[in-house]
Amino acid sequence: MADIFAALEKLGIYKKVLHAGVGDNPDYEDGTKIYFHYKTTKCDDERTVIDDSHRYDKPMEIILGKKFKLEVWEALLKTMRPKEVAEFTVDKKHLEQYALVSKQLREIFGKEKGEVKESHCCGMMAMSEQGLGHPDLDDLVKSPQPLIFTLEAINVERAGSFEKEVWTLSDEEKLGKLPRLRETGNELFKQKKYAQAADKYAEAIGILEQLSMKEKPGDPEWQELEDQKTPFLLNFAQCKLSLGDFYPVIEHTTTVLKRDADNVKALFRRAKAHVGAWNPEEARNDYERVAQLDSSLANTVKKELAHIDRLQKERNLEDKKKLQGLFINT
Repeated sequence: MADIFAALEKLGIYKKVLHAGVGDNPDYEDGTKIYFHYKTTKCDDERTVIDDSHRYDKPMEIILGKKFKLEVWEALLKTMRPKEVAEFTVDKKHLEQYALVSKQLREIFGKEKGEVKESHCCGMMAMSEQGLGHPDLDDLVKSPQPLIFTLEAINVERAGSFEKEVWTLSDEEKLGKLPRLRETGNELFKQKKYAQAADKYAEAIGILEQLSMKEKPGDPEWQELEDQKTPFLLNFAQCKLSLGDFYPVIEHTTTVLKRDADNVKALFRRAKAHVGAWNPEEARNDYERVAQLDSSLANTVKKELAHIDRLQKERNLEDKKKLQGLFINT
């Protein structure tokens, strides 16, 4: 442990253990996830508090080796046992990014508590031209200084012991996750857990959209990713249709139809959603196109069109009664 203190001191970092924690000396590999709370104070006589994550509902998370913007935090946490609380006095040379990271964390946690409005000013432009919107952080930018971090290592999850978040995955790992998401979504749908199934399909759609952004539109690789997205869009639409949430169905089936104008499943599900949202003409158009493309569905389409006609008559009758009521009341 003495070697750790000596190595930190060479970097201009001084550690003081406040609570020893549990387990052996830390030896964390890349991919380890550490949950922690932090308190940042100045080195003045008042120990002025700049930030304290304890005021938020949940701790911070960091995955070692993923190059967190404030690299010094990773270096500090690597020296801590689970449940350990330690105080680190850190030279200003390691803190160039602290003000910007602090601003971003305040906005992230603040939005979750409804405290912060959306900000469109970011990065070094914000620091140089408009300030950070926080006087204490602007002061740190103007007058760089050492800071004290009091860190509490709440929990440590070794690499491979937890499911990685999507943003930490390689492209190959993201693609490998898709079959599991489809299988889980399908099983949840069979159990009529439509909202949970929709979440799985939506996660898959998000992964494919992330990957397609790296490719040039129209290239074979881009085309392949867009094609993979179609079944997830259709499954997501079916979940929303089952939940009676019609507008997302219209949106996602329309996305499919922009690439495949004759996709019968997309047309049929959009038609049903148009009925639910009461767009009768759009529904009729989609149903009629379904019948043209797949003659085996002609009788089904006929029944659906008859259903629209009945609904139209009922609505017309209701509207007529309402008009009559207006005239009687006047």
